[in-house]
Amino acid sequence: MTPSIDHNQELFDRAKQLIPGGVNSPVRAFKAVGGTPRFVQRAQGAYFWDANGKRHIDYIGSWGPMILGHGHPAVVEAVQKAVLEGFSYGAPTEREVELAEEIVGLVPSIEMVRLVSSGTEAAMSAIRLARGATGRSKIIKFEGCYHGHADALLVKAGSGLATFGNPTSAGVPPEVVQHTLVLEYNNVAQLDEAFALHGPEIACLMIEPIAGNMNFVRAGVPFMRRCRELCTQHGALLVFDEVMTGFRVALGGAQSVYAKAIPGFKPDLSVLGKVIGGGMPLAAFGGPRAVMEQLAPLGPVYQAGTLSGNPVATACGLATLKEIRKTGFFDGLTAKTRSLVDGLKAAAAQEGVPFSADCEGGMFGFFLLPELPQNYPQVMKSDGRRFNQLFHGLLDRGIYIAPALYEAGFVSSAHTEADLSETISTAKEVFRGLVSA
Repeated sequence: MTPSIDHNQELFDRAKQLIPGGVNSPVRAFKAVGGTPRFVQRAQGAYFWDANGKRHIDYIGSWGPMILGHGHPAVVEAVQKAVLEGFSYGAPTEREVELAEEIVGLVPSIEMVRLVSSGTEAAMSAIRLARGATGRSKIIKFEGCYHGHADALLVKAGSGLATFGNPTSAGVPPEVVQHTLVLEYNNVAQLDEAFALHGPEIACLMIEPIAGNMNFVRAGVPFMRRCRELCTQHGALLVFDEVMTGFRVALGGAQSVYAKAIPGFKPDLSVLGKVIGGGMPLAAFGGPRAVMEQLAPLGPVYQAGTLSGNPVATACGLATLKEIRKTGFFDGLTAKTRSLVDGLKAAAAQEGVPFSADCEGGMFGFFLLPELPQNYPQVMKSDGRRFNQLFHGLLDRGIYIAPALYEAGFVSSAHTEADLSETISTAKEVFRGLVSA
């Protein structure tokens, strides 16, 4: 029952007086879908409760980190113990070393790793390192891939094939992105042309192997193989942005998925975040020793951070990695996610709604399109009006998905079969309404 006072709206009104847009990260404002953001009061397992006390089944999970669900007992215990020992020191701790050992042990392409506090910081630092290690300036990224809000990465495709990009944010001068090439995802011809034109000048190619910021779009195996071949041929570094996919789609990340299809495959640098912090502000970037030793204090590439390797965040991350390393964890998580996706596809088909979906590990995405898109222009063809109806139909019934057409979703080990069944049956009900809209 709707309360007489909407505390979510009340909080949003207060926030808008003090915080730009009422939020501290733009997508939270519900601008894409309309309506009032849900202010979270508390969360446990697969659920959160908003300011009105209403329970929601949560398929965002803090945009991916909560792979164990909210408030997992082992993680809470580790964090509580760490908090009692101290919040931050600005000095090394044993847990930093332990977390680095865990990451290096789980990701074969990483021999050394540097801990930071956010995915944006990790991606920005990885590009600086790639430029410093190669002595080159140009970078390649792909339209629809998001690597944080560093200036050089806030860029859209230029007007011609393999041209340099244009800023997508005020405050980013054109000269800052003049060395950023923006290509179409999964387009081998553009990739070949870019390296043919600029190969000797390219420091790195950065890619989300499974793009989670145009919902869920995989890089095709032939495309990924060509990325690797061209980087090797021209001496550029292949940088995998696994902020979302790292320890989420598989224990070894998306790179382990591609290694099964491409023998000997590995990126040169990897950017990690979200799951490795278990919900705390923590991210990392890593790669071969020869490249990573270019970082200060050993080498000339400067990078630093007051809160890097924070003792509470590393405790949270270590406890999370310990749980997901357990035998059968990813088998169970994958089965749950596949069950949800298959159920949603079946429900949409029964109601005559164009629908396609895909998943890997605990990450999924869907489109109101008959076939899965392969790049950003195809994603843009999805029915935004119907998505907004779907979003609010689910939200009103206590199912929380991303408040934007172009964001992936996440399943946790805390989601039960009952949660998945409720979600599918609720979606079927909403799909039925979409047909008559």
